[in-house]
Amino acid sequence: MIQRIQSVWLFFATASIFSLFLFPYLQVLNPDGSASLIKVMGVYQNIAGQQVQTQAFLGLTIASVILGLIIFITIFLYKDRKKQVMLCYLSIALVIAFSFWLIQTAKGVLGPVVLRAENYGIGTLLPSIAILFLILAIRGMKKDDRLIKSADRLR
Repeated sequence: MIQRIQSVWLFFATASIFSLFLFPYLQVLNPDGSASLIKVMGVYQNIAGQQVQTQAFLGLTIASVILGLIIFITIFLYKDRKKQVMLCYLSIALVIAFSFWLIQTAKGVLGPVVLRAENYGIGTLLPSIAILFLILAIRGMKKDDRLIKSADRLR
């Protein structure tokens, strides 16, 4: 059924991936005094009081949309729990790979800049939160599977 708890966890995982479009994952003060925000869509700088995109990350943008859609589609596969669990494990691996890609992209943009704790934004935590929600969804799916198997034994 779609109203199971794993559907809620999968929806929260989807929301955390799509929240990467709203929140930057790095905030850096450039040597010239201007601030740069690194988001999934690109690098944004404060120029003349406005946020202007100075560099676009088309690959990251497309990958984050695809990743969010994979997790969202998993919600509607509730009739086939094995496929749902497999897609959740795949999504966890993809989120880890996506996080690595985010880090490598930031290293490429920033160069030799040393990052401190205050440079990290909310977007840094969102992939980890998505993984947590995916793990909770898998736990709910396995719990449902055990419940159905125990009901079948009673028949």
